[in-house]
Amino acid sequence: MKLIFLIFIIPLLFTACEKLLIEEDPLNTPVNNFELLWETIDKKYSFFTYKNINWDSLYHEYRPKVNDRMTKRQLFNLLSELLFYLEDGHVNLESDFDRSGNWEWYKNSPKNFNYSLLRSSYLKDDFENIGPFVIQEIDSIGYIYLGSFSDRISTEDIDIIIKKFYNLKGIVFDVRSNGGGYSTNVAIIVRRFADRRRLVAHNKFKTGPGHDDFTDPRPVYISPSGKRQFLKPVAVLSNRRSYSAANDFVLNMSAFPNVTVVGDSTGGGGGTPVNAELLNGWTYRFSTTMTLAPDEFNVEEGIPPDIQVNMKQSDINSGIDTILETALEHIRNQ
Repeated sequence: MKLIFLIFIIPLLFTACEKLLIEEDPLNTPVNNFELLWETIDKKYSFFTYKNINWDSLYHEYRPKVNDRMTKRQLFNLLSELLFYLEDGHVNLESDFDRSGNWEWYKNSPKNFNYSLLRSSYLKDDFENIGPFVIQEIDSIGYIYLGSFSDRISTEDIDIIIKKFYNLKGIVFDVRSNGGGYSTNVAIIVRRFADRRRLVAHNKFKTGPGHDDFTDPRPVYISPSGKRQFLKPVAVLSNRRSYSAANDFVLNMSAFPNVTVVGDSTGGGGGTPVNAELLNGWTYRFSTTMTLAPDEFNVEEGIPPDIQVNMKQSDINSGIDTILETALEHIRNQ
């Protein structure tokens, strides 16, 4: 009898254990989507402490507003409103009908860039496009404009530009209104301006679910590479719309003694974003790392320039780019 009992009871026990161990996937409901997004951000987002954001308090404020009778639009708007509090251009929510983001960090700042003015007053008929770069010699000073780091940048293009400008007094490198792109492109360029191996930044990575669970700062170095380096005076132009990879570019370039940053503070964006997906198929992204300057200044909210300049409306009306003119004058005086 005992043997028969065990034969019948053991399979039942294993079946019960399997039911306990194998959890069913949560249902695709507004409540479950809210919970998933809040919890993922809670465990993985990088800037809660730095930005003094009380994520728990926001949960208690927004969770009662969620119910399973909500429409897709109502849920999208509510989740977007919640993510807005992170004040991070690397945080987005995307559905099949809309995409949200928070760009308030630059909306109230001077634009400090006018490509039409640049084209009409500074880029003469002999300006060149080399890869994604626009280049022009201006009064024996090289001018480079790069509008995005999203396009492919080749070492050959950089070598051509450096060769063209090598005997000039200096270079103005303009990344105003550059919204970023691939960080690998940054290093390809920066190495052509490095005088020697230098510390350009530190990175911190999440190590656990706690808001302050990070690695110690890990140093990032840049060394010279390429056929030749440009070591004469360089002015890097930035504004509040110089974001993400452009922010990295300004940070890395500013580590070199011959580089001066001119214009307005960058827009920031010092966290590497990752993508995640909700139960309903919507995707969202958020920052999961921190980037620090060599002195461990957090660059998430922007990098101040060495020379602060805003474009004057009176100058714009006269066809003058105040920031570019300041940079050209700075190089002439070196």
